[in-house]
Amino acid sequence: MTATFEWTPDARELADLELLLSGAFHPLTGFLGDADAHSVLERGTLADGTPWPDPVLLHLPADHPAQAGDRITLLDPEGAALAVLTVAERGPHGVAGPIEGGAGGPEHGPFARLRRPPGEVRKELGEGPVLAVTMRGPLDDTVLAEITATAAELSATVLLLPLAYGEAGPAVVRAALAARDRLPAGTAVAAVPLAPREPVTIDLELREHVADAYGASEHLAAPDPIAIPGPPHRRGLVVFFTGLSGSGKSTIARGLHDVLLERGSRTVTYLDGDVVRRLLSAGLTFSKADRDANIRRIGFVAAEVARHGGLAICAPIAPYAATRAEVREMVESVGADFLLIHVATPLAECERRDRKGLYAKARAGLIPEFTGLSDPYEEPDDAELVIDTTGMPIDRAVSRVVDLLTSGGWIR
Repeated sequence: MTATFEWTPDARELADLELLLSGAFHPLTGFLGDADAHSVLERGTLADGTPWPDPVLLHLPADHPAQAGDRITLLDPEGAALAVLTVAERGPHGVAGPIEGGAGGPEHGPFARLRRPPGEVRKELGEGPVLAVTMRGPLDDTVLAEITATAAELSATVLLLPLAYGEAGPAVVRAALAARDRLPAGTAVAAVPLAPREPVTIDLELREHVADAYGASEHLAAPDPIAIPGPPHRRGLVVFFTGLSGSGKSTIARGLHDVLLERGSRTVTYLDGDVVRRLLSAGLTFSKADRDANIRRIGFVAAEVARHGGLAICAPIAPYAATRAEVREMVESVGADFLLIHVATPLAECERRDRKGLYAKARAGLIPEFTGLSDPYEEPDDAELVIDTTGMPIDRAVSRVVDLLTSGGWIR
């Protein structure tokens, strides 16, 4: 029996969905699966002999029940339906199948008016030759001269295709509009939300594929700009403490917050696990799913603070490695830095302190799924700093974190 589901893809998958619906990924009509990855796009193998990863995948959690024949309504982050996917294949790397729906282009977002489907752009450009230029950053004088010379040689119209994906997308479109004024008359611009791929071979192949869809007679993949990040003290930062209840993480986090406020050199936001539980995560239980949801909410807020250059301090227990890794990815995906501080005070010492009486209640069976006793704590292997507060004054523990921030240039 066919089942129906709803699912919100991640940012890259939503960008791929837009390209599938617009025809920019022609002849693809849906997300690819393991079996047909090589039949649609010609690829070789990686250095270790394994096949190229599929570049147009829709991932579902391993425990998602969708199977072949089911239908999945794909939603945007606000819950609006974008398209319906009919599942043709459920593989280890993703779910494959054709999509339908999605009339019209994007209504919102920066430069939405420039995210035009290939058919519309081809009609506007006419029948003559087209030099398509895919770009992920500004075009320097050398590249502009090359475009101008090549267009003259081919008697071609120039079509700039800024690959406007993610936070850098608007800047790439602005760079294309600025370049248009320095290129031959009639140069057109169409923004394409193509997410970058690794390795670069896949990225270049998909750029070629999209250029063909927009009617390119010739394609020039402009060199990617060299990314030089700003100094650490100007970048957003999340300092994320993790550890058992009673380990001292909240006390250290509050002490760090106070020190930074006294210095006054950064905008600081403190997200305490207990406070978030009462407000942002009110109603959640202590099941694994709800604990993960709580940490993701903390991570989302922290990433938004860091996105705008702020410094966020978080101090939840965060017992699961995979969820901590998700938060790190959230933060780093917005161009900010992430420091994981493992407050590794042993269980025996945490239980000896038991300031809130939680361990005693857990031992008595009054608190199920208690981290460290009846529920696991997965110790980090990727922490930037490990602190055991046994016998250590709090000001010394705070100083160790401040030293880390100072040596890394995040505070001066």
